[in-house]
Amino acid sequence: MRIGHVLQFTEHHRYYTFRGFSLSPLDLRMLSLIYQPMIGASAISLYQLLYHGVMEGRTGYSSVEPHRMLFLALGLEMNERGRKSLLTDTSRLEAVGLLQTSRLAMSDNDDAVYEYELCAPLSPEEFFRNQHLSLLLRDQIGKYSVIALRESFSAKEPDELAEARWHKENISVPFYEVFRLNTSNVDDELEQALVEVAPARQPAQRPPVSETAGLTVGELLIRFPRGAANRKYVERLRSDDDAMAQINYVAYKYSIGAADICRLLDEDGVFTAQGELLVDELQLKANQMYRQDKKREADRQRVMARTGVYAGELDDQQEEEDEHAVPEELYMAVPKQLEGRCDIHQYNMLMRNEPHTRFLQRYFPGAVPDMIDRTFERIDLNYKLPPAVINVLIHYVIGANDSQRVTKTFIEAVASNMLLKGIDTFEKAVKYVREQQQLETDRERQGGGASAGRSAGAQSGRGRGRSGGAAASRKPAIPIVQQAQQENGSMSAEKLEELRRLARKLDGKK
Repeated sequence: MRIGHVLQFTEHHRYYTFRGFSLSPLDLRMLSLIYQPMIGASAISLYQLLYHGVMEGRTGYSSVEPHRMLFLALGLEMNERGRKSLLTDTSRLEAVGLLQTSRLAMSDNDDAVYEYELCAPLSPEEFFRNQHLSLLLRDQIGKYSVIALRESFSAKEPDELAEARWHKENISVPFYEVFRLNTSNVDDELEQALVEVAPARQPAQRPPVSETAGLTVGELLIRFPRGAANRKYVERLRSDDDAMAQINYVAYKYSIGAADICRLLDEDGVFTAQGELLVDELQLKANQMYRQDKKREADRQRVMARTGVYAGELDDQQEEEDEHAVPEELYMAVPKQLEGRCDIHQYNMLMRNEPHTRFLQRYFPGAVPDMIDRTFERIDLNYKLPPAVINVLIHYVIGANDSQRVTKTFIEAVASNMLLKGIDTFEKAVKYVREQQQLETDRERQGGGASAGRSAGAQSGRGRGRSGGAAASRKPAIPIVQQAQQENGSMSAEKLEELRRLARKLDGKK
């Protein structure tokens, strides 16, 4: 429950309960064995207290009561600590999907009424199909306890039925073969009465189930080799809904089709000797396939761009785009490498309108190094940064004339940061670079009063910067002769005469 101020939720505010279901013995068992270890006994007690606000055997609304009734029934103190405890319990119920809270306020009155709409607990099949709820339960009680609880909610199939292969035929009789409805006479009065006495509010619907790949066991068996060692395990998936849900989740997560899933299920180590699916191993193999496909797609785009497949399209786009002017407030200083070759106006016009390949060549007297060329090519083709933003990135990385920046790791880190911050225009890129430069200037000012050894260690590189405190403490401060002479100043006449006598004595003169 989101409360902006502590006085918005007190024991004086009123509340009511709405529910459109009735708890079954299975639901009560789910509450005590599954939900209570996750959210605590106090939250379950609050849920049952709100549930019994509506008479058993009915659905609908409870009477409007002050929160004082909840505090007294739960044994909470009517102070700030009791309110926080009640807010914590309601928040936990809301997080696991058992409660939805609303606040009703009148426009001409400061009084507010709280509505608690209860939701039915999930069935065992729905609960263990839900990833985040099952993982939360595992974190609370452990993996083996979760497995034991999952088995305790369903009666096992007899061995006689499990081992035999039966041919199943649906021989149920449909509705219209048994009953005949008199559709010639339409009772309008009955339909109107049913509409009038129907509840004005329907129970809240549960949030939709997370997206899956939608694969079925039949689709997998059609593509699975008949002589494969794991085919018998895939055939058992007909009766294992949880394993199929996990397979669909992995396929949806990594955008893998039925054919690729079959290839992964046919590999060794995906199933145990008893035929149980190892989800972690399947997810690891799916992740490797996803990364390989992504790398191949990136390489294919770069190869096609080099061979000139997109050359015509790029030329057409460049011809259609007009030259953009750069306001003076967005001007960037000309780097030292290009001083004397262009003024500040020409440099900013080139950075705003020229392709990154040509703009990059201006920083080098000959060919561009392969590492730098491939790095910016990946940023252009795979990251899809606009050309003007890439040119600003080149200015920030290479124009600073700092060899520590011209690395693949640093360039891709800056490009990733630009993507995360949504920098897609020249103006945003210039603002971003200026902010970074201001941060660097502030850091230098803060470190200006430090010792010479510490400042030198900070400039030597990032690796030493991480362990600069330990290295500075181990390195002794060696005094310098010139500094000592400057501090001592000129020697006195007595000291000078004593040094001369010592020199003559060493030379053997009296």
